[in-house]
Amino acid sequence: MNETVSGPRHKPLQLHVPEPGVRPGDAPDFSEFEIPRAGAVRRPGIDEAPEDMRDMAFSVVRVLNKAGEAVGPWAGRLTADDLRAGLRHMLTLRQFDERMLKAQRQGKTSFYVQNLGEEAVACAFRMALEDGDMNFPTYRQAGLLIAGGYPLTEMMNQIFSNGADPLKGRQLPVMYSARDHGFFTVSGNLGTQFIQAVGWAMASAIARDTRIAAAWIGDGSTSENDFHAAMVFASSYQAPVILNIVNNQWAISTFQGMARGGAVTFAARGHGFGIPAIRVDGNDYLAVHAVARWAAERARAGLGPTLIEHVTYRAGAHSTSDDPSAYRSKEECDAWPLGDPIDRLKRHLVTIGEWSEERHSQALAEITDAVRSAQKAAEANGTLITGPHPSPRAMFDDVYAEMPAHLVRQRQEAGY
Repeated sequence: MNETVSGPRHKPLQLHVPEPGVRPGDAPDFSEFEIPRAGAVRRPGIDEAPEDMRDMAFSVVRVLNKAGEAVGPWAGRLTADDLRAGLRHMLTLRQFDERMLKAQRQGKTSFYVQNLGEEAVACAFRMALEDGDMNFPTYRQAGLLIAGGYPLTEMMNQIFSNGADPLKGRQLPVMYSARDHGFFTVSGNLGTQFIQAVGWAMASAIARDTRIAAAWIGDGSTSENDFHAAMVFASSYQAPVILNIVNNQWAISTFQGMARGGAVTFAARGHGFGIPAIRVDGNDYLAVHAVARWAAERARAGLGPTLIEHVTYRAGAHSTSDDPSAYRSKEECDAWPLGDPIDRLKRHLVTIGEWSEERHSQALAEITDAVRSAQKAAEANGTLITGPHPSPRAMFDDVYAEMPAHLVRQRQEAGY
C-alpha cells in the first residue's frame, strides 16, 4: 500500500476531455483564431527542406484582402478567364447542392451531403491538377468532379440510384466514382483512402509515370489509424502525393479539437513525419489554387509529399441525417471570419473590372437553368421513389473475369 499516515501519496487522476468554447445558445467566438493579413505569408521554393519551413504550419496563406485585391507572393498565377471559370464552378456546385437537398427532402434520394461553404477547396484544387492525376476524396469534394467537367446528370443518376446510375446501385448517394475524371470511388469508411492514395502515388513512381495523387480527409478522420499509416509511408518513400486535411471545424457532432488534441494545428502533424506542411485559407479560391499548384509542382519534381490543411467552415449540416443546431450556435456560420468563398471571388473579379452584378445575375440564371435541366434529365431515368432502379443482376457483374460456378448457380436461382 502506497499510503502514508495522513492518507494517499498522490492526488486522484483526472481525464481531460476537450470542450468547444461555445455551445448552442452562446455567442459565437473566433477570437482565438489568428488570421494573418492577406499576402503576409511567404512563398517558399518547392525544394525548401521541411525543417526550414516549419513556420508555414502555424500561419494561414491568404491572397484576397478585404478590398477584393489579390496581394502577396502567392498571387498572380490565374488569368481572368481562369477566375471566371472558377466562380462558375462554385456557383454550379452550390446550385447543385440546393437542388439535391430539396430532392432528398422530397424522397427522391435517401441521403445527401452538402458542400456549402467549402466550394473553393475542391474547385480550386482541381484546377491545379492535370488530367490523369488521381484524387482519393471524401464525400464533400464534389467540386473536383464539377470543375473537372463531369456531367451533372451522371452525378444525379448516382444520387437517385436510378436505372442509369453509373455505379448500378452499389454505392450510397454522393459516393461517386469516375476513374476517367481522376476521382477514385468515395468510401463510407472514414480515413481508408488516405493510405490508398499514398499507395497509388508510390505505384506511379515505381512505374516511372508522371501522374500524382491527392489524398483527402476531414479533420475528424485524422484520428483514424489510416491517417498515421499514410503519413509514415508517404514520408518514408517520398511518394508523389498531396495530403489534404479539410479542417471545416466540425465532424458530424464534435468540434475539431477532439481530433486535433493538444496540437496547435493539424498541419503541424506533418513535422513529426518530416513532411512539409502548409495551412491555407480554404475560403480563398486564389490561395487554395496557389498552394495546391505549389504542392503539385513539388510532387512532380520528385521532392515528395506535402501536407495541406485547408482552413474552412462547414456552413450546412454534416448530412441530411444531421441537425447541427444540437451542437453548435446557429449564428456561428455568419460569424466565421473567413467569409463566403463565392462572395470573395466575385468581389475580386468586380474589383479588377472583370465582373459585375449584372453578369453575376446572368451567370447564376444560366447555371440554375443548367442544373434544373440536368435534374430533369436524371429524373427521366428514375428516382428512389419512381424507379426504374438498377437490376439486381448487377450485383453479380464486374467482379470476376470468369464468374465462378457457385455464383452462376445463385444468379440462375434468383432468376437473373
